Amino acid sequence: MTIYLDNNATTRVDEQVFAAMVPFLTEFYGNPSSMHSFGGRVAQSIQTAREQLADLIGALPSEVIFTSCGTEGNNTAIRSALATLPDHRHIITTQVEHACVLNLCKTLEKQGYRVTYLSVDSKGMLDLMELEAALTGDTAIVSTMYANNETGVIFPVEEIGTLAKSYGALFHVDAVQAVGKVPLHLQASSVDFLTLSGHKFHAPKGTGALYVRRGVRFRPHLIGGHQERNRRGGTENVAGIVGLGQAAVLAQANLGQMESVKTLRDRLEEAILQLIPDTTVNGQGSPRLPNTTNIAFKYIEGEAILLMLDREGICASSGSACTSDSLEPSHVLRSMGLPYSILHGSIRFSLSRFTTPAEIGRLLAVMPPIAAKLRALSPFNAEDQGWIAERTEALTHK
Repeated sequence: MTIYLDNNATTRVDEQVFAAMVPFLTEFYGNPSSMHSFGGRVAQSIQTAREQLADLIGALPSEVIFTSCGTEGNNTAIRSALATLPDHRHIITTQVEHACVLNLCKTLEKQGYRVTYLSVDSKGMLDLMELEAALTGDTAIVSTMYANNETGVIFPVEEIGTLAKSYGALFHVDAVQAVGKVPLHLQASSVDFLTLSGHKFHAPKGTGALYVRRGVRFRPHLIGGHQERNRRGGTENVAGIVGLGQAAVLAQANLGQMESVKTLRDRLEEAILQLIPDTTVNGQGSPRLPNTTNIAFKYIEGEAILLMLDREGICASSGSACTSDSLEPSHVLRSMGLPYSILHGSIRFSLSRFTTPAEIGRLLAVMPPIAAKLRALSPFNAEDQGWIAERTEALTHK
């Protein structure tokens, strides 16, 4: 039996979501743009999903644009801000963003834009004074995560937005990891753009949305037909959108269950820290998502831990799934200034509302012997502080 503790990478599709989708694959397959009533019924189902998603994030239905994923939403928001503010050539983001934001910013730098990458402290938190010092009248957009995908650390979104607005900048939030886990009330917030992705809260892959505050000027990224009120061309992924709407309904209904998820997460952390020496929780002390923990097992390679967990049928990760083919230590943990002994031995466990106490119990049963076996094989130990310090310094300046 598989024990899945990698829910920040993706989640299982809820059975109710799948059931809602099936008729739109087999029975109601009309094009929502068609004039006939067969297509009209499909168009109404898209509107219903739009209303369901708007309810989850506290927005107006007209402020929701359906997309294919978080990457598309992030690209669209940032590029729209730059297109509507052509005289502003400055972007502010953070060093710990998802690769789709960081790589877009690197591309924009080559096109002449100036990008400020805000640092984080050892707990993964931003310094608002650094943000304020970076803001200028030339800043077009501030783009930050709501919560980090690796550590779960939650940024002070409203404070960031207030500062951005004081300099006339637009504010974009990548909330891919937050939607469905924490309450959102966008109509009462300072957020101009917000990105979400369905497969992070039990909807299918290939579904997402971009919130655009009413009154904010917008320039579409995908140019095509009139779909999404001329804001995103392309025939709609109807079944996926219906599934996304149903997932939003279920997420709203189960928000209260996140407290139980947090209790399981806390039990996991406390037990590992007690049972296994030389362990620490990355980001502890900062506000965090209720489902996420990133635990460092000092003097062990994270890849070895993952391989041995996999043999036990347990799925976890050592960072973002979108960068899992890289042997480099996590850019998030490097930005936190953590030592080499932590960088290479950190494992992310991310729970969902489907995670059970028995599954956590199984992890706690196998993890101590795994750590002990790998420590016995490890060439590094607490006496290697000099070498570890040198390696940490080299990675910090890489």
